[in-house]
Amino acid sequence: MARLTAADRIRRVLAIVPWIVSNPGVEIAEVARRFGLDQDDLVDDLNVVWMVGIPPYTPDALVEVTIEDGRVWIHYADFFSRPLRLTPDQGLALLASTDGLLSVPGTDPEGPLVRALDKLRATLGGDGEQIVDVDLGSADPAILATMRENAANKTEVEIDYFSFNRDTHTTRRIAPWRVVAQEGAWYVEAWCHLAEAERLFRVDRVEAARPTGDATSHMPEGDAGESSTFSPSSNAPRVTLDLTPEASWVAETYPCERISVSGDGSQRISLAVSAKPWLERLLVRLGPRASVVDGEIDGTPAAEVGEEAARRILSRYSG
Repeated sequence: MARLTAADRIRRVLAIVPWIVSNPGVEIAEVARRFGLDQDDLVDDLNVVWMVGIPPYTPDALVEVTIEDGRVWIHYADFFSRPLRLTPDQGLALLASTDGLLSVPGTDPEGPLVRALDKLRATLGGDGEQIVDVDLGSADPAILATMRENAANKTEVEIDYFSFNRDTHTTRRIAPWRVVAQEGAWYVEAWCHLAEAERLFRVDRVEAARPTGDATSHMPEGDAGESSTFSPSSNAPRVTLDLTPEASWVAETYPCERISVSGDGSQRISLAVSAKPWLERLLVRLGPRASVVDGEIDGTPAAEVGEEAARRILSRYSG
């Protein structure tokens, strides 16, 4: 089966449970299809749900899960009927964390979770746009479902992929292992035949996905734990940048190896660079809010990378 972290599994269960509650007696096979799961994996998840409750863990304090003749019912424990009292901070934290569940494939866009979030937003005194916006990328739901289904079935997919770091389009054959939401986007962890190695692909950069129907012989060995969206190699080029306070978002967005902050809020950061096009885009975007201290990439001093990219852009408009 595809590898999952505990966080992945909890997110999945929290999306599945309210849907089953609102569809009592639904067939296990239908739930599995809706959420892109193997039926055995789904039953394993449901067998955990019935242990959810509060002390003293008597029947009225536990969530009840009933599976009979290929169908499933979930009944909330009595404590779910009690009014929930939250401070504004708790309500905002709950809204932020729960809103991300709406991006889990199979979640009912008009179901009880959505209705509960709407009530919480109203109580907090504003609409969702004013309070919080949790968006796990713009991944195509059909492509996301394809990745999840093939990961569960251990079958391979041919994809058309845009590499943002290298500014290239490629067609690859991959064996998806798992789909995970990290840092505001959906990713698929897979074996890539083109690279002949394990790779992490952003699903919103997959332009097309074509299932091959072929079973894969490339499966992960054991459980490597949580994926990392970017893990620089030891020989990747490093650059050092000085950032104005307005550019502090860089240190919050990208994995930096060193950060020093001055009293006025400016920063000096050191970070690994995966490819020259990525650094070009970053420096052009930052403009005068960043200056290069040192570093070199592909034989070009990092200080010249942004300048060269800016000149190319200007030449297109002036020509």
